[in-house]
Amino acid sequence: MEVDSNVDENQGFYMIEELDIPFEEEILRNPYTLKSWLRYIDHKSEQQLSQQIFVYERALKELPGSYKLWKQYLDLRREHVQELNPVRFEKEYLKVNNCFERALVLLHKMPRIWLDYCSFLMNQCRVTKTRRIFDRALKALPITQHPRIWELYLKFARSVGGETAIRLHRRYLKLEPDRVEEYIELLLSLNRYDEAAKRLAQTVNNDRFHSMFGKSNYQLWMELCDLICEHPHEVKSLKVEPIIRSGIRRFTDQVGRLWNSLANYWIKLGHFEKARDVFEEGISTVMTVRDFTQIFDTYAKAEETVIERKMEEAAERAEEGTDDPKADLELDLRLMRFEQLMDRRPFLVNDVLLRQNPNNVHEWEKRVALWKDNHTKVVETYTKAMRTIDPKKATGKFHELWANFAKFYEQGGDIENARTIFEKATHVDFKNVNDLAALWCEYAEMELRLENYNKAIDVMGRATVPPHNPNVDFRDESLPVQLRVFKSIKLWSFYVDLEESIGTIESTRAVYDRILELKIANPQMIINYANFLEEHKYHEESFKVYERGVELFNYPIAFEIWNVYLTKFINRYGGLKLERARDLFEQALEKCPPKYAKPLYLMYGKLEEDYGLARHAMRIYDRATRSVSDEDRFEMFNFYIAKASANFGVTYTREIYERAIEVLPDKEAKDMSLKYAELERKLGEIDRARALYAHASQFCDPRTVPSFWQTWHDFEVKHGNEDTFKEMLRIKRSVQAQYNTEVNFISAQILATRQAQQSGQVQGVPSNGSSISEISASGTSNAMQIAEQEAIQTKANFSVSKSMTFVPSSTQVNKENVSSNPSNPDEITMDMDDDL
Repeated sequence: MEVDSNVDENQGFYMIEELDIPFEEEILRNPYTLKSWLRYIDHKSEQQLSQQIFVYERALKELPGSYKLWKQYLDLRREHVQELNPVRFEKEYLKVNNCFERALVLLHKMPRIWLDYCSFLMNQCRVTKTRRIFDRALKALPITQHPRIWELYLKFARSVGGETAIRLHRRYLKLEPDRVEEYIELLLSLNRYDEAAKRLAQTVNNDRFHSMFGKSNYQLWMELCDLICEHPHEVKSLKVEPIIRSGIRRFTDQVGRLWNSLANYWIKLGHFEKARDVFEEGISTVMTVRDFTQIFDTYAKAEETVIERKMEEAAERAEEGTDDPKADLELDLRLMRFEQLMDRRPFLVNDVLLRQNPNNVHEWEKRVALWKDNHTKVVETYTKAMRTIDPKKATGKFHELWANFAKFYEQGGDIENARTIFEKATHVDFKNVNDLAALWCEYAEMELRLENYNKAIDVMGRATVPPHNPNVDFRDESLPVQLRVFKSIKLWSFYVDLEESIGTIESTRAVYDRILELKIANPQMIINYANFLEEHKYHEESFKVYERGVELFNYPIAFEIWNVYLTKFINRYGGLKLERARDLFEQALEKCPPKYAKPLYLMYGKLEEDYGLARHAMRIYDRATRSVSDEDRFEMFNFYIAKASANFGVTYTREIYERAIEVLPDKEAKDMSLKYAELERKLGEIDRARALYAHASQFCDPRTVPSFWQTWHDFEVKHGNEDTFKEMLRIKRSVQAQYNTEVNFISAQILATRQAQQSGQVQGVPSNGSSISEISASGTSNAMQIAEQEAIQTKANFSVSKSMTFVPSSTQVNKENVSSNPSNPDEITMDMDDDL
């Protein structure tokens, strides 16, 4: 519905109602007060539009520069026509436009008015007028307010499109050159590919450009390449090929994709031969298999596409009955090219890998295998490999490549060329001495395969000739390998094996002697030399070799040689040269570490048992108990006791037991004491056994070693009386108190108690009547209190001396009875620790 908004002031007084009189009186009194007019307008907000317009017009006549009044008035007028069709109700829209023009007379510096006016015009489909209003807004407003206008202006440009949008974006780029990506997107949407490519090229060449979308220079470059390759006919102002080639040099990790883009560019232009040249150049220059695969697959697909099209054309000609020899020849040529391309693929891949690392021996061997029976190409490949590979940088076994080259001639029956290859190879400065040694061995093996045995020995003799200065360091990398190869153990080992197989005894011994002179022999070579002499009945000479070997090596290597040497000597002479054998054993044991002494002492003692005197054997075993390592000492004492018991009776072992108990650690001393006590029990010496139990008790905490106390308990039950049993219990409490006062054992006791509780095998009860579980639950503090109480109770009737005396079982606990008893003639005195 149309509403006449141009209400004359004189004609509108009839709109004043009775309720409006107070507001009219107020504005008459204060016509220039904004609040008065706003209160009046608010009062009329529920009235008809004409009445609101009447008040607004009167207010703006009095206050024409009020932004607040104009903003509310314009919003009101826009809301009224917002839902109306701008074509059908054009007059209403023109009235609102007129109001905006009136407002801008004084409010032309207000960007909100301009934005509302422009957005209102955008809905009226008045492109030219809208554009001119935007331009007026940009002229009227300061530059700091322009971004607000341009945001809406660009939206208008995108909605209009065409040349208008392009020109407006060009103008905007002068203000914001970093927004060029939006301009490029607009050009692409309008199919302006040439100008888009130019702008994108300028962006790529600008090192200071930062993408508003976070794109890197590489991404922009790839977008440029894709653009110019996908639209080659439209892009005329750029030289495409130099651009892509510069990208190939710049982005080495995307070479395959860029080569494909360049080839596709020529394919879309119809230049298939140029595209093929690009593909060939790409697969012959890329450095990675990934890039090669990309180019080759695209190349093959392009060829297949062209061949399919040519075959379809040939089929159509066949249906029509026409003949075109030129087209058929082209099809045959393309088929031949495609087949050749597929056959070349393994060679091309190998070329890529060799370009990556020309010193890769494994890839050169693959190259040789690819040629199969093409002897000319095989020789060319080997020759090129020898010229290309740097021996010091070779990856793989370079000497095997030389050896395979010589074997190739050998298999072809050309022995002279094979020898020539080996001779050249021996002058190559390999990375490792063992490589040259292996090559000499291959040379000799070839002569052996040809049954030229003397020639093979001559080759090894040449290989082992020392230089003018034989005092060179084998590990000195600064010297050529030819000056150090004569000390290669691998070379000498092969030489020795060759002499043993086809040489004489004298020549073999000469080779072995040279090895010993150079001091490069290893233990295995010493053993082999001695075995060789022994096989040929040179027993004394073999023993001399063993002696030279033990001089060359220290322990532990010398131990193995001594072990073999002494075994061979005893097997050879037995007891015939007993003194010499003794000297050898003494010599072997002189510098022998305790760790390796046990086998030698056992062998020495066995010799004396078999061929010497038993007392000498006992002395040797006694020495062994002093010389072996701590780990072997307990076992050595057991062996010594067993031998002494077998040879001299069980009474002879008492001294051994006593010394063992003195020198062994606590745990092993406890075990030894138990064995000693068992022996005395079997002999009927109950008092001596009881004294041993008392002595061993100082090593056994009742909470951690309950088995010992159970053994003593069983012993007293079987052989003791009430007094001895009480004495055992007293000692048990004392030992328990001793361990309870030592902090180091408390944690071990609690841990052992918990483990016993879990397994259901808790044995024994503490002397104060509380269970072990209660002690473990009460913690360390309760254990300390119990220990202190027990110590106080036993302090009056228990004392510790440095030595323990074995006494009869009838001895009483009190001191008077002990002093009144006669002394024991079999009394044994043992040194004890200061504490129990």
